Amino acid sequence: MCGRFSITVTKEELADYLIDYYGIDDFSSEINVPRYNVAPGQDIIAIINDGIKYRVGMMKWGFVPFFAKDEKIGYKMINAKAETLHEKVSFKDAFKNKRCLILANGFYEWKKENEQKIPMRIMLKSNNIFAMAGLWSLFKREDKTNLFTCTIITTNANETVSKIHDRMPVILTTEKAKLWLNHEIDDLNLLSSILIPSQEDMDSYQVSPLVNNPKNEKAEIINSI
Repeated sequence: MCGRFSITVTKEELADYLIDYYGIDDFSSEINVPRYNVAPGQDIIAIINDGIKYRVGMMKWGFVPFFAKDEKIGYKMINAKAETLHEKVSFKDAFKNKRCLILANGFYEWKKENEQKIPMRIMLKSNNIFAMAGLWSLFKREDKTNLFTCTIITTNANETVSKIHDRMPVILTTEKAKLWLNHEIDDLNLLSSILIPSQEDMDSYQVSPLVNNPKNEKAEIINSI
């Protein structure tokens, strides 16, 4: 599971990343960084390909299928298992047609020790921004307004993360990220083959219990303790 993450970069660093990797030379003022404690139900930074170019914007974290009766279902669909995307009714259409990337530079998991759950922050050793594989959806509300939502795809944990939790978000290299967003690729076996544990060097450390409360959005949350 991935239920909390961070993107602790400046707007300038985000702008550099977007232009260098995706040729995106502008983004909405609605995109606020740094973020230290991103939680389900909040708007998160996502990249899509509209068939012509890459675009970045905000989507609500918590997938609401286009056919849902109630948008509150999104709170139960913050993650999607890579192994079952092709068979889950909620995700099948998006797997084929609405794939996205979700940007972060760290995520949190809680390590169980005796009766305690210890919050840990996990990131690339480089501390660079990374792209998590996701799916997005457009839900039409009764008042005719649009709701854009997304989910983060998870897979089995790699060696670093397995010491903390048995699942982790799918983190894609730049090459695989662009394959994931490619509209011309509809081979689900090929797409599934890249949804594997990250092989990049990663690190982890214990952080403050402040992260337990999504209302806490302070820089000190990411401090090692």
